[in-house]
Amino acid sequence: MGKKIGILGGGQLARMSAYQAYKLGFEIAILEKKYNSPAGMLTKNDFEGWVEDEEQLLKFAGDCDVITLENEFIDSAYLKKLEDIGKVVIPSSKTISKIQDKFIQKSVFSKAGLQVPKFIELGESHSYEEVAEQLGERFVIKSRKFGYDGYGNALVSDEVTYKNGIEKLSDRHAFLMAEEFIDFTEELAIMVVKTQNEIKTYPLVKTIQKNHICHTVIASANIDIKLQKEAEEIAGRALSAIDGFGLYGIEFFRKKDDTLLINEIAPRPHNTGHYTIEGCKTSQFENHIRAVLNLPLGYTSLNKQFAVMVNLLGKRTGSGVPQNYNEVLKYDDAHFHIYGKAEDKKGRKMGHVTLVGDDLDELIEKANKIENEIDL
Repeated sequence: MGKKIGILGGGQLARMSAYQAYKLGFEIAILEKKYNSPAGMLTKNDFEGWVEDEEQLLKFAGDCDVITLENEFIDSAYLKKLEDIGKVVIPSSKTISKIQDKFIQKSVFSKAGLQVPKFIELGESHSYEEVAEQLGERFVIKSRKFGYDGYGNALVSDEVTYKNGIEKLSDRHAFLMAEEFIDFTEELAIMVVKTQNEIKTYPLVKTIQKNHICHTVIASANIDIKLQKEAEEIAGRALSAIDGFGLYGIEFFRKKDDTLLINEIAPRPHNTGHYTIEGCKTSQFENHIRAVLNLPLGYTSLNKQFAVMVNLLGKRTGSGVPQNYNEVLKYDDAHFHIYGKAEDKKGRKMGHVTLVGDDLDELIEKANKIENEIDL
């Protein structure tokens, strides 16, 4: 029998990872706060509970050969507890301790000589004027932990927005940081995967945000080779700085002079890598499973000239099942992924659609048309 991979978290990333584990002949165990999560519904090894419940955590871990996670919001102390009982955890507690807190993450990267936006730690005594003096009149306040999809960020331009931002984000996490506002030309991202024996990168992609949520990802075989190589070199150095093994998504700001600044890193499958399921020879999810088990990595090149992925964001409150499958499944060249979430909410990631081909404009137009038509 193949090895059993435990995943902490049962959302869509765990679900899509589970598909690839089963394809390769491995078993999956899921620990999530409720039974029958999107990933939990795929396995009989579905554990209800969370990392604070030591008895349930150890019960889950005892059933696994190796453990990985769906997001970086799990305190590294819980991962260390698993390592202390002899479990292999990827990414490790050491890695998570270096990146979970965004202030520490930026400090680690800066110390390693990697370019990041200017940043400072925010204390109770800081005034808008003091921060603006260091970062400029416009800057961003961020929760140091638990921020994603724009949650945990506040754009500041004056004293009023500064006070409002502090008040809003303090409810999310007690510790804050401030970061300079970057006037970027575009946002880019790259997936990188590393084992004890090798490291591979996927194509550098362009990402387009909608209400602070990744909406469209465009992968191109025609990307500037110099920029691709630079992103690959940065990715390798970033993983070395955090002792990182496994799969990582790295987001960049591209400045007018083509400088790439690291925005942030995620130690897991990433929204900007969903296109790889159909767009690349080996998807991010399969290479995630391979890396967790320290197996040889698959090819990361594109199958066609372009791949376009559009997130299907919730438009209503209600069932998480599309109400018009008959209409949207008529697009025979579209690859649909519906995440199996029981409840739909406006702006929630309910699925995605990917198209691959050689005509970029046509792919973008069709993907957006599908997104507009689907009733989710």
